[in-house]
Amino acid sequence: MRVNPHILRDGMRVLGVAIRAEPRVFAISVLGSALYAAMTVATATVLGRVTEDVVLPAFKTGDTTVGALAGASAAIVGVAVFKALGVAARRFYAGLMQYRMQARYRRAVTRQYLRLPLAWHHRHPTGQLLSNANADVEAAWAPLAPLPMAVGVVFMLVIAAVSIVLTDPTVAIVGFLVFPAIALLNVVYQRRLAPVATRAQQLRAEVSEVAHESFEGGLVVKTLGREQAEADRFAERAEALRDANVAVGRVRGLFDPILEALPNLGVLAVLLIGSARLEAGAMTAGDLVNVAYLFTLLAWPIRALGWVLAEVPRSVVGWTRVRSVLDATGELPYGPHSLNGKGAAAELEVREVRFAYESSEVEEGDGDGAGDGRHVLHDVSFAAQPGRTIAVVGPTGSGKSTLASLLVRLVDPGDGSVLLDGMDVRDIRQGGVAETAALVPQQTFLFDDTVRGNVVLGLDVPDERVWEALRLAQADGFVAALGNGLDTKVGERGATLSGGQRQRLALARALVRRPRLLVLDDATSSVDAQVESRILQGLREAQEAEDGPGATVVVVAYRKATISLADEVVYIEHGRVLDRGPHAELLERSEGYRNLVNAYERAEEEQEALDDGGGGSDDVRHGDTKRSDIEGSEEALR
Repeated sequence: MRVNPHILRDGMRVLGVAIRAEPRVFAISVLGSALYAAMTVATATVLGRVTEDVVLPAFKTGDTTVGALAGASAAIVGVAVFKALGVAARRFYAGLMQYRMQARYRRAVTRQYLRLPLAWHHRHPTGQLLSNANADVEAAWAPLAPLPMAVGVVFMLVIAAVSIVLTDPTVAIVGFLVFPAIALLNVVYQRRLAPVATRAQQLRAEVSEVAHESFEGGLVVKTLGREQAEADRFAERAEALRDANVAVGRVRGLFDPILEALPNLGVLAVLLIGSARLEAGAMTAGDLVNVAYLFTLLAWPIRALGWVLAEVPRSVVGWTRVRSVLDATGELPYGPHSLNGKGAAAELEVREVRFAYESSEVEEGDGDGAGDGRHVLHDVSFAAQPGRTIAVVGPTGSGKSTLASLLVRLVDPGDGSVLLDGMDVRDIRQGGVAETAALVPQQTFLFDDTVRGNVVLGLDVPDERVWEALRLAQADGFVAALGNGLDTKVGERGATLSGGQRQRLALARALVRRPRLLVLDDATSSVDAQVESRILQGLREAQEAEDGPGATVVVVAYRKATISLADEVVYIEHGRVLDRGPHAELLERSEGYRNLVNAYERAEEEQEALDDGGGGSDDVRHGDTKRSDIEGSEEALR
């Protein structure tokens, strides 16, 4: 890996960002460090004077006075107190600055994740995003903790250098030879550390990515017996990270002892030369103690410069990765307008919509997707009058899930427009579409929370409204039967519930918000046909009720019973609308539609026969099986 020759310059720019963001905190920490530096030099001066004026006379005369001892003690204690205050101020405010910057940029990265569209997230693994928000942010601001100390060291070196030169120029020259050696060694240290630190930082993200995928795909890993393969995959990345960290440790292990030894060698040289000059009468014993103690004290603070330089490569790498997120483009633009039809069902219109995923994106839920960059939707147009139900029907990979995402503006079309109440969704203010439309996706996600918490998700609504949504979703019965009703914890990802129960809670989550547009993307695939029929019938009754939470409904469906409840069917194949109209009319005039729906129905009947033979239906055991059998029949048909 090539070392960036400008790594130090880039590191200073990163530190400059923090200093400009927290100037007052940084100034106080530097003042504390400067106080510590001044008191460190003052300690050497005080010890020199005490040695010269109190200790040596006491040895010569054999006694001393109480006043002399009290004055010496007061001087030493006073310097120590101010030195302690400087250390406290430096450490507290340096830590405060570091943690503030970490918190600020974690929030900034997280907000950016929320702003960026799904199209961007499709191109970036979740593990990498977690690493950006955590490890990379920490690495970016790691040098802030030792930075004030390093600044104080510079101040200390200036004061100490002046003091040493004034005391004895000859000894000063000998001692000062140590500082260029330390500076040169730090430069070599930084250059050797930069590539291995960069490699280690990258591997942290890769380990996080592999671990996240393994946890997310736990069910697949278990059912397909892939535990060992996943363990091996994780072990490979973890061992690479281990080796990279060991490489970092080796570099530090090589340079740290040398950096520790050089100042001590300088002290030894000063004592040897100083002793010779003391015997020659060129300097006093107090002067020698003063100079030697200064070099002794400078040995440790000089290491702070090395700490900053050691953290700079990781800081630059972390900052670069964080900035790649913050500088990412593609966030959805918003307009100034609001929708004014609150309480009434929304009018929906899709005009000549075209959409294509970029080459690295894959469409979840649409089978073969569009990973090659081709268009998955071509000039799709249809309209839904307020309170109407539209069924979107098509084979796997036809673009149904993409269309559902466009309707609630998770992504924007490349061409064409989606209109709510006659207004392009791109002209609606931020949050306006979410207040009007709700999507219930194929893949249900429940939080490790109570039933109530998963339904309301922070919405302040009374329990009566929660139960109303549960009744519409046909979930009130099983929720009432749970141990604590609405207060029952459902476990991580709803582990204590069946697939059909999870889908019904997800539907209730959308309904409790009383959306004016409800988009169901195959949202009842794990629910048996009878329950699904009751759900849709309940939604139909709510649409027709004058005081009910009516909504325009778009449902991605495959069951004939579900499709027949729709006012209109939009038949999509290969991303194009091949036909539109009532279900009965499409059955008569469209052979492709008729064959597809009949294939779905045959798969349903075969599965129901298997369920009856196996002792009844269970939406936990058969939810996924039914869907896969239908897709298999669809493939056989094609």
